[in-house]
Amino acid sequence: MLGQMMNLPLMISSLIQHADSFHGDAEIVSRLPEGGTHRYTYKDAHRRSRQLANALLALDVKQGERVGTLAWNTHRHLEIYYGVSGMGAVCHTINPRLFPEQIAYIVNHADDSYIFFDITFAALVEGLAPHCPRVKGWVALCGHAHLPTSGKIPNLMAYDDLVNSHSDDYQWPQFDENTASSLCYTSGTTGNPKGVLFSHRSTVLHAYASALPDALKLSARDSVLPAVPMFHVNAWGLPYSVAMTGAKFVLPGAQLDGASLFELLEAEKVTISAGVPTIWLSLLQHLQSNKLKLSTVKTLVIGGSAAPPAMIRTFDECYGITVNHAWGMTELSPLGTANTFKLKHLALPAAEKDKIRMKQGRPLYGVQMKIVDGQGKTLPNDGKAFGDLLVRGPWALSSYYKGEGGNPLIDGWFPTGDVATLDPDGYMQITDRSKDVIKSGGEWISSIDIENLAVAHPAVMEAAVIGVAHPKWDERPLLLIIKKPGMDVTREEMLEFMSEKIAKWWLPDDVVFVDSLPHTATGKLLKTRLREDFRGYKLPTA
Repeated sequence: MLGQMMNLPLMISSLIQHADSFHGDAEIVSRLPEGGTHRYTYKDAHRRSRQLANALLALDVKQGERVGTLAWNTHRHLEIYYGVSGMGAVCHTINPRLFPEQIAYIVNHADDSYIFFDITFAALVEGLAPHCPRVKGWVALCGHAHLPTSGKIPNLMAYDDLVNSHSDDYQWPQFDENTASSLCYTSGTTGNPKGVLFSHRSTVLHAYASALPDALKLSARDSVLPAVPMFHVNAWGLPYSVAMTGAKFVLPGAQLDGASLFELLEAEKVTISAGVPTIWLSLLQHLQSNKLKLSTVKTLVIGGSAAPPAMIRTFDECYGITVNHAWGMTELSPLGTANTFKLKHLALPAAEKDKIRMKQGRPLYGVQMKIVDGQGKTLPNDGKAFGDLLVRGPWALSSYYKGEGGNPLIDGWFPTGDVATLDPDGYMQITDRSKDVIKSGGEWISSIDIENLAVAHPAVMEAAVIGVAHPKWDERPLLLIIKKPGMDVTREEMLEFMSEKIAKWWLPDDVVFVDSLPHTATGKLLKTRLREDFRGYKLPTA
């Protein structure tokens, strides 16, 4: 027997419709790459999203077609989120911090038909365009007055002109809620990045769960600033969950330094913000050096990598701000856990509370987790046993875009690549990584890719890369090299050799020449030994 309830599909367009209908006068504030601050409301954003949908139809963009973005957190990017997905196309957010060759690969692999870009990325686009021949047009996110004038970008359009030339008379189509809505590429493994294709259903369910009190705790009484970029796993889903709740939305553009963030947090009376530890370290340094206080911020959500315990304590004790850990990954839309206390924890001594705060948190409703040993046997949730972390749920990946990498699942579970513990209350804590990926400022760096590049130098016999603790970026790569007999290369020569072949932020912070490297019985580099040997290694300061 089936229930007798309406079966309305979960649509991303319904989020902005809801925000318009019941929070239409709530503000969306954004700092623009071309300068100045833009203010309008959810009603305005909904109207312009419909205008954009008509503009896309006029450009012959069809349902299922991929539309790429290279953009910061602004109101225009938000309109693209809703206009593109709402009309049935796929919003493909591209990380501009990747090396240009990787970006070109991603654009071509996704078959993006149009690319919308902020003018700060004009030089990047000029270099990309010749390598992306299937892109039909490039849309600069600005008005005509700020349009790039180099003449090197083919079929160039100004976003504001495009939107303003079309009517807002548009009805959002209804279709299967499992229809693809957005696309993000991972960059944490060796080889080419792989695409994760989200659906309308998975996105709306993720928005529901992430807004809950034991997750991001969003409401119409909040002013929310995403310091995590909208090109980084859809800004952790905030553009959707904030619209769902009707909170004020504050978009910082490209200005993420401590001084700029402080000014915006204060001016817009922000109550909740989310970002990687690097962002909050910068803000904390600005507060301390200028003896400032934040008057409205109540919660900072930190993900991407573990937050330093001292930073969590300082925000709490000196500024009255709660820092909540969160954990996730692109393949999980991305939110998997959030760290909040249970009722029984409130009376615990401060030291015991700190131990809980250092964990990555409890699974959101909908996310299932388990840890397994090397043979796939499920390990106990005792907070002591650690194993490979597996997840599943309605917003977890089932396969990569175009089937890249084959079937990634293990008996229906997705292997995260992390090693973790789970305690009896469900709190998960990352203890290691299954793969030797380095997390720097919330972004992932592949150690193997750097090693492969290093051994391409004629004087290098063998190379290993490990992550070394860094006070600002959490981890930075350290390159260890064995020279070939009779050959020589200096640290500076090695870094110069690599500098034009990888993204600048992937470049190792230091090079150490060694006589030998440890190996396992099967001939693989024993990186656990290397990490132990170089624990506490002091990287050179810039």
